[in-house]
Amino acid sequence: MISKTDILESLKKVIDPEIGINIVDVGLIYRVEPREGAVEVDFTLTSPGCPLADTINQEIIDVIKKDHGVEEVVTNLVWNPPWSMEFLSEDARVSLGYPI
Repeated sequence: MISKTDILESLKKVIDPEIGINIVDVGLIYRVEPREGAVEVDFTLTSPGCPLADTINQEIIDVIKKDHGVEEVVTNLVWNPPWSMEFLSEDARVSLGYPI
């Protein structure tokens, strides 16, 4: 079975187009649950009105299917907890010029 770590590594290929940093380091991935032949992902966006929601959602599905050969990827766009700057990884903070 695929590990959560492997899936998260694949999801680093998905770049938030507005920020230019991968969605894992931005802190948009809340939950990854691999199952036999499927993966479920809970993710959020930096704001509810993000015009790129569909694009990011499809890229999540595409990269997991391509990298891991699973047939089913279920994505759940969630808003709780609301995203905040504290979710940024140290690398993302440095890239954006925020204090660590």
